Amino acid sequence: MKQAAPDWELDYYSRPIFEEDGKKRWELLICSTPEVPGPGEVASESFRWAQACPATSVNSIWLREALEAALAGAASQGFGPPRRLRCWRGSMRTMVQRAAEGLGLELVPSRRTYALVNWLQERERLVYPQEPGYMAGPLAPPPQALRPIAVPLPEEARGDSWAWATLPLGVLAAASEWEVGFAGLVPLPEAGAAELPVPGIRLFSSTRALALAGWLAGLEPVRLEISGPQLVLEAGLEDRWLLTNLPAEEAEVATAAFAAAREQAGGLQFLAVQASEQDQRFEGFWLLRDLPDA
Repeated sequence: MKQAAPDWELDYYSRPIFEEDGKKRWELLICSTPEVPGPGEVASESFRWAQACPATSVNSIWLREALEAALAGAASQGFGPPRRLRCWRGSMRTMVQRAAEGLGLELVPSRRTYALVNWLQERERLVYPQEPGYMAGPLAPPPQALRPIAVPLPEEARGDSWAWATLPLGVLAAASEWEVGFAGLVPLPEAGAAELPVPGIRLFSSTRALALAGWLAGLEPVRLEISGPQLVLEAGLEDRWLLTNLPAEEAEVATAAFAAAREQAGGLQFLAVQASEQDQRFEGFWLLRDLPDA
C-alpha cells in the first residue's frame, strides 16, 4: 500500500567534485519531509533520491526528466507523489519552477528544508571526500549575502502581545498529539535530555489568533533572530519580518540567553500563536531550526 510523501525537499546544485573534463559535478538531491511520530511510535521511512547531472546538461529539461525518474522511483518504493516541492536556493528557483510546472507540481520557495540540509551536510562529510576529483575547501571566498532589512508585519498580521517562552524537549516530543490549527513540526534529536529547554516566543491575539496563524503558515517560518534591538522572524527564502523592537538592555540579555539556549537545544526554536496566555490550545505552532543559509 502506497504511503504519501507529505512534501519533497529539493536541492539542484554543483558539488565540490571536478569531473575528468574539468567541470564541476552537479547533483539533484531529493528527500521527503519526515513525518513526526507520536510518543512511542516509530518514525516512518523517508524517501531519498540522488542523481548526478553533467555540467553541460544543467537546465530545466534535464531537471524535469530527473523529477520524472524520481517520481517513478518513489512509486516503486511505495511512496506517493509529493504534495509540494520545497526549493531552498534562490538562484535555482526559476529553473526548478519551470521543471515542476511541467509536471504539475507545486513549488514552495523555502528554507524550511531541515531534513535536506542535514542530508547534504552528511554527504559533505562522508560521501564527497571519497570521490575522485574532490576539492577540499572553497575555491574562492563565497560572496557575503546581503541580508534584507526586516519589514514590519502588516497590521492585520500583528497580535495583541507576545512573550518569551521555553518548553522542555520532553514536552515537545508529544507535540504531534496537540490540538493545533496550523502546525509545522520537525523530528527531535534522539539524544537530547527530556528537560533540555527549547527557546521560543508566544504570540497572542484574542480575536484573530487563527487568522494570524494561517498568515504565518504561508510565510514558511524558518528561525527567530535577535538583530541589534530587533526581534526578527526569518521566513521563506530571504524574508525577514520585524516582530518587535526591544529595549537595549532587554535585547542584550535576550541575545545571550537565546543564543545559549539555542546552542544547547541543537538549533531548535519554536513559534506559537494562542488566543491568550491562559489558553491551552495552539492556533499555530512551528518548530524551527537555526541552520546554515544556502
